[in-house]
Amino acid sequence: MGFWDALLGRSRPAAPDLDRLFALPSAAITLQAAAGFVPTGSGSVCFSAIEGEAFAQVRRDVRELLEADTERRGSTVEFSHDAYGYGWLLSRRPPDDLPALVGDLHAVNTALQDSGFGPHLLCSLVGFQDAGARPLALVYLYKRGTFYPFAPLPGNRRDNSLELQVKAVLKDDLAVEPDLARWFPVWGAPGA
Repeated sequence: MGFWDALLGRSRPAAPDLDRLFALPSAAITLQAAAGFVPTGSGSVCFSAIEGEAFAQVRRDVRELLEADTERRGSTVEFSHDAYGYGWLLSRRPPDDLPALVGDLHAVNTALQDSGFGPHLLCSLVGFQDAGARPLALVYLYKRGTFYPFAPLPGNRRDNSLELQVKAVLKDDLAVEPDLARWFPVWGAPGA
């Protein structure tokens, strides 16, 4: 940070720390014990639109890497685009294999980052549900290095009380995003 930044009160954004994703399996244990939510086995990585052969090659490499591993575990990998033009990679694993799912998400983020596409990474998320099939996602904001809960309700509404409850439950397990204005809805996200 330079002199003018300090004088004007500007700060640098937190550097992404992809290793924070590895805290999700232990946070899942806390979430299950405190709120009854268990992993669904689905997780995804979101990135802004990227074109060109360099990205196409990274995409092929990521698919080969994940499919080679998923052949041993009977899981799937899918690429898609949403209505806003964002790209999504969805990985599905058995619900009891959250560490492998987190490994998939970490591998995708790392491959994109190491290939120079880090600025295009937006978020990663892992899906959960309770005994009543109520959905919940833990979202990792790549550019902030923090997590937040997203609890969608029918009609593009959110269960804000559940989100705040999950925030309180996981505050010691994950770097929870303190700015609630950055808890963006991810309506219809694959894996959510």
